[in-house]
Amino acid sequence: MSETSTAKPSAAKTSAAKTSAVKTSAVKASIAGTSEPQPLHERLSFDLDVDIAVVGAGLAGLTVALEAARLGASVAVLEGRHVGWNASGHQLGTVMPGYGVPIGDLIARIGFEDTSELWALSKQGAEFVRATATEQLIPGIAPSEGALEVSNVDVGDQLISRLQMLGEDFETEVEGWQVDRVRAELKTDRYFHGVYYPKAFQIDGRKYVHGLAALARRAGARIFEDTPVVSIDPSGIRKRIVTPSARLRASHIVLAGNVHLGATLRRLSETLLPVWRYGAVTAPLGDRLGETIAFRGSVADSDGIDHFRVVDGDRLMWASPETTWAARPDRFATAIQRRIRTIFPSLDKVEISEVWGGAIGQTVHGMPQIGQLRRGLWVASGFGRQGLNTSAMAGQLIARSILWGDERWRLFSPFELVWAGGMTGRIAGYAIGQWARGSAAAAGTLARYRERARTQERIREARVAEANRQAGSGPAPLRPPPPRPRSERPQPTAPANSGEGG
Repeated sequence: MSETSTAKPSAAKTSAAKTSAVKTSAVKASIAGTSEPQPLHERLSFDLDVDIAVVGAGLAGLTVALEAARLGASVAVLEGRHVGWNASGHQLGTVMPGYGVPIGDLIARIGFEDTSELWALSKQGAEFVRATATEQLIPGIAPSEGALEVSNVDVGDQLISRLQMLGEDFETEVEGWQVDRVRAELKTDRYFHGVYYPKAFQIDGRKYVHGLAALARRAGARIFEDTPVVSIDPSGIRKRIVTPSARLRASHIVLAGNVHLGATLRRLSETLLPVWRYGAVTAPLGDRLGETIAFRGSVADSDGIDHFRVVDGDRLMWASPETTWAARPDRFATAIQRRIRTIFPSLDKVEISEVWGGAIGQTVHGMPQIGQLRRGLWVASGFGRQGLNTSAMAGQLIARSILWGDERWRLFSPFELVWAGGMTGRIAGYAIGQWARGSAAAAGTLARYRERARTQERIREARVAEANRQAGSGPAPLRPPPPRPRSERPQPTAPANSGEGG
């Protein structure tokens, strides 16, 4: 998203950044199966007055711009690099209701009524994406239906309880899949039960973020790339933003950035734990992919380790586990390749065609940061592990709060800004992630061992039953009669007394 800076980048750095942007665009265009060039936007080089200034041209910031422009406001978006350069342009494109925090944990923290309202907002966000991501509005968006969440352990009882809560209490269309159904769609013994969301869907994520930018421009918003923010003065009725080559004034400023907000907004950026996730797309796999993965929606495991879906008919898009340290994306190609082989041994060693990565900002409490920090200064951030629906909902909510006085952003007030712990937090986050993945792997191994043990026990019982059945069809074996009770036994007769006299 947006990156702030205290100095104008050198020509060499600017050239390198633009070269990197072109390469990234080419990679994602290859993934989408199209060579369509990505849109370019000018740098802000003149002073400007607007109603709303948005810092960050990612999913949330562009949604704010689109919605506010549609409602008649003048909007300017400032982006330090280019549209969707970070996390917003590097995701699998799954859209479904919910947040990064389990629904039971939300109820425990804020109560059932507020949780129900938050869930309804997340559903509205998903519907906004569905209405926006159409071939008419964004060509090549390539939508597909359905999402499946699979469990790494056998949790049948918990599945029933969760289905009842989602279906009855939160009016969400869901289906429970038994083990046989899951394994019919996914040829692996790693997964057990599943929760299927028929109303969920997938889109080309990079097409979507650039489509949002195009729609916002058509609605009247102005987008400026390569325009880092040097300083922000949020005091007064008209707020002021300084960039390397111009100044901007606005009645409202929306901080829709991520962990790259930088020094001028360090207090906000330090409430986010930077987490990197890397993804890959395989080379075409032909018929063997269809024989292994019949399901054509997205699949995510309940532990948040694996997330994948089929793209372009016979290629597999796969997201790796998270890390709190940045690295070159190509270093993760082998790890993702190995992970695919572990889950689907029948695919053997697949060829990785492209690898990419991006940093997300994860909050301490696990919920997004949405609301007003002070009069006229708004935040829409912390969307790590949240999904496309949540950034869309946040953009709508803030635009309508500014222009219509919608107060529903206060539902997010319990999830305040909390310091993420700096370097210590990153180390702790890495350790917790490693422990969680290790625990999930151990639980999965134990679940599969128990399943095999139950299967062997059923086979043994079937063999015993068959042996008894065959034994029962022959002549009855000769057995000695059972001993009679003592009372029925004959009493011994006293012998004659030959020494008795008369």
